[in-house]
Amino acid sequence: MASKRRQDEVGKSDKKKKQKKSEETAELGSAVEDDQVKSAVKEAWSRRTHCSLGDLELDCHPFPHCIIKNFLGSETFVENLQRELLELNFHEKSNDLYKFKQSDDLRKRTEPHIAGLRVALFGRFRSWLSEVLGVELENTVDISCARYEYTDVLLCHDDELEGRRVAFILYLVPPWQSSDGGTLDLYTTDGNFQPQSIVKSLVPSWNTLVLFEVSPVSFHQVSEVLSQDKCRLSLSGWFHGPSLERPPRHIEPPVPRSPHLPRDETLLLEWVNPVYLDISYQEQIQEEFEDSSEIQLKDFLKEEKFRELGEALRHAQIQWTRRGPPNKRCYEVVSLDTLPQCVSTCWEMLRSEAFFLLLSNFTGLRLHYLCPTDDDDEREQKEQEDVRDGEATGSSTESPSANASREKELSTPVCCGEVRRWSHGGYTLLHDGEAARAEYVLDLVLPFGCADWQSEFGGFTCYVANEEDEELLTVYPEDNSLALVYRDKETLKFVKHVNHKSSSDSAGTSTCRAFYDFS
Repeated sequence: MASKRRQDEVGKSDKKKKQKKSEETAELGSAVEDDQVKSAVKEAWSRRTHCSLGDLELDCHPFPHCIIKNFLGSETFVENLQRELLELNFHEKSNDLYKFKQSDDLRKRTEPHIAGLRVALFGRFRSWLSEVLGVELENTVDISCARYEYTDVLLCHDDELEGRRVAFILYLVPPWQSSDGGTLDLYTTDGNFQPQSIVKSLVPSWNTLVLFEVSPVSFHQVSEVLSQDKCRLSLSGWFHGPSLERPPRHIEPPVPRSPHLPRDETLLLEWVNPVYLDISYQEQIQEEFEDSSEIQLKDFLKEEKFRELGEALRHAQIQWTRRGPPNKRCYEVVSLDTLPQCVSTCWEMLRSEAFFLLLSNFTGLRLHYLCPTDDDDEREQKEQEDVRDGEATGSSTESPSANASREKELSTPVCCGEVRRWSHGGYTLLHDGEAARAEYVLDLVLPFGCADWQSEFGGFTCYVANEEDEELLTVYPEDNSLALVYRDKETLKFVKHVNHKSSSDSAGTSTCRAFYDFS
């Protein structure tokens, strides 16, 4: 028995030695190991002042961030680390905010250089960072690897999530220029802690670590990768600790709404394809819409009217304004008082009383007080049954006109909308404010100028279930195709980022491509 116990102990000892051998030691660069540099950075961080010493630079505009070149001391180690990372399995990640490939969580990976870096980051470097910030950081390991390639992007956000105190990115990229895209862009903020504009762009660089404190103003993005042959490989994650105090989230004022305009069917006869004014065809449309809560009505406007609108929207005298803030949206909206007459008239038609009634006929939704309701149908059916049974129906206590007035008061539809232009860089994002205000809505989108638009360009509208990744519906822009989508309080929507492919042709030549919509 004693002999077997000694053999077991020897076996365990050998196993521990093998485990140690499987982990390569990651030496940190001289900037981190230098005590004088650490003291200077600690002082500068507390005072929110600039500091530059050798391979380390601290800048506090627009928010505190630190850049450490030659972060790891051994070039061989960094090359082997890159090799191990590229051999990992990566998963496509895509939603309203981003598109890139990400590895699984690296906290338990056993590859020697990945394991060695993890120990160094969340051991010695975490201690260094705790001392510099004067904050006790937890030993939580939160790290993954990301590959950004052509058209991949991570749009404007602040990284705030419970427990995150410091974000970091370690770049393992080939020689990189700002023209390759993939820069880490930092935003200024306004008095409401909302992002305004990019004031600094950090170009990725081999074996360089960037870190910043996660705060209500730490808005940043990874700009779209424009290089078609380079891979932006990086390790990123967070050091956890006590979160900074956050002010109440800014609530945007609601978009102004208005009731329909008192216009009759003359406008519809002038603009709308006659097939959609046929009552029997409207009934078919309503049946299809009630089955799926969405429909696309192709060739909705008369062909000559649609061509006239498309040409007018490209008119140089129209004024377009970029709409933000970038953590919620980025696209151009028209100044209505600069619209050509034909566009103004069509915009008026889409907000007219006659068009609301037409939408009611398309959808079965009560968007006009003259539209019959389910209660009306049940009442009519009961009256018919009463007549068949020989029962007296009695007289109403209200006159027909009083009934109509009361119904109109109870159901006054309102609308809001924009004339938008979509080009490279445009998008909308899901955000807390939108989810809080979710309601029952009929969405309407009528696109122009997208005859050669392809789905790979982005610019399509995605409908998703609130707080879920499940995609319920995608609506692609299609010329003169009126998209109607009814969504409930648990359904949100976003427009996918319009990427660089939209601004180049099949030969790679730069071109200016955009489409418009009424929404």
